[in-house]
Amino acid sequence: MNDDSLFPGFRTHRIDTSGTHIHCVVGGSGPPLLLLHGYPQTHAIWHRIAPALARTYTVICADLRGYGDSGKPESDEFHAPYAKRAMALDMVEMMRELGHVRFRLVGHDRGGRVAHRLCLDHSDCVEKVVVLDISPTKAMYDATNQGFATAYYHWFFLIQPYDLPERLIGGDPVYYLRRKLGGFGTGLRHFDPRALVEYERCFSDPATIHASCEDYRAAASIDLLHDAQTAASKVGRPLLVLWGEYGVVHRFFKPLDDWRRVASDVRGRSISCGHYLAEEAPAETLHELTTFLAD
Repeated sequence: MNDDSLFPGFRTHRIDTSGTHIHCVVGGSGPPLLLLHGYPQTHAIWHRIAPALARTYTVICADLRGYGDSGKPESDEFHAPYAKRAMALDMVEMMRELGHVRFRLVGHDRGGRVAHRLCLDHSDCVEKVVVLDISPTKAMYDATNQGFATAYYHWFFLIQPYDLPERLIGGDPVYYLRRKLGGFGTGLRHFDPRALVEYERCFSDPATIHASCEDYRAAASIDLLHDAQTAASKVGRPLLVLWGEYGVVHRFFKPLDDWRRVASDVRGRSISCGHYLAEEAPAETLHELTTFLAD
């Protein structure tokens, strides 16, 4: 991808971690701020707000392992290489390589789950954290009903054993991607065509399709084990949760209540949009982020 198109003035980096390599773009100056995307996207999701944030922060937009132009390491029978613990360690090592020991953190969707685990495993690295349009993984599984399972069918489709979802998605990955991106009630109209082309390019790679399935398989197995092992621990940093008023999370969950069970300092509200806050409602999302993240 030519990041100059969506992230003018940002620099592209390829950072080797202990488990893979991470692709990221870096722009601006000031305190470090790490932005993590969700499924089935890449760091391109931040293109409408990252340049504005870069006026105040050193903004790092990274592709999670398995996504975008980051590495896709071979998995195992426990899906451990795609555990949120492994993904969180990637980000800590990447940020350290870039010279940032402590940072502010924002995660959307899968990136929010990585952010949650990072706060538990590497709490000294995080100053403040924001999660976008999620409740904690265990809370969402525990409250699963027919309505949620229907709306979030991909949670249960992608965890099926290799290689059923890989073959079905791989038959027409662009069709699947567009149906997934547009399937949350707001269609595709809010996606910048340049970002959509980037999502299609990356998701058409069979390695990305497989790795993203492994991400979800990990969420339904080893991630829950790690959650159980650290159940007595809470996120100790200030946490902001934002979610879409027209989204699935708003319909079936209570994000503030859910996060207050696992974090000690929680605030937040809904925003008038669907699932993709940074692309659907960039001005409102940016306002909430800058207000919360400020010293």
